[in-house]
Amino acid sequence: METHQLDPAEIRVLGALAEKQALTPDAYPMTLNGLASACNQLTSREPVMQLSEAEISAALDALIAKKLVAERLPAGSRVAKYEHRLNYEWNIDGARLAALALLMLRGPQTSAEIRTRSGRIYSFSGVEEVETALNALADKYPPLTFKLDKQPGEREARWCHLLAGEPQAVPVSAPVCEMIDVGLTGRVAALEAEVSALKAMVLSLEQRLSG
Repeated sequence: METHQLDPAEIRVLGALAEKQALTPDAYPMTLNGLASACNQLTSREPVMQLSEAEISAALDALIAKKLVAERLPAGSRVAKYEHRLNYEWNIDGARLAALALLMLRGPQTSAEIRTRSGRIYSFSGVEEVETALNALADKYPPLTFKLDKQPGEREARWCHLLAGEPQAVPVSAPVCEMIDVGLTGRVAALEAEVSALKAMVLSLEQRLSG
């Protein structure tokens, strides 16, 4: 499967640009300083990152070379501003852009999670619209999204983006029965130690009384 190859900083920059275009249109295109704040937010980010302005600048240069970001220098301004070009390069906007932005910013999620977390980025009519958008992204060449296998204990399968290459295998959690066995073993050992201590105390008391 042919996939895109962006690094984590590039993905975070693209996601932040797409998000802020919808949330704060008055501050878009974004300055380097504004973009640094957006990339390093402590909320609505998974994982939370601490990118320096130098790292963000390097990511912007790489994205500009790939034609995914454009630099703008507004008349009378000495500060460059940046905007994504995903609507031009990948022909995505609206629901598809919102769904991809949320995957870029928060990692693998279910359709229901994407709808719940979309907030003011895009008003999805329902989970069905999210699924339609994700399937449309998956059908592009190369694909932009991928539906992961449902993991044990999960009610729904999660979706991920493919901007960093093929998805990594999701580690499967230890079966519940194994965790219970380990817990029981530990508790039994603790009880046995407690019983032994009590027996020793009783024996000691008996010896004193008999003496």
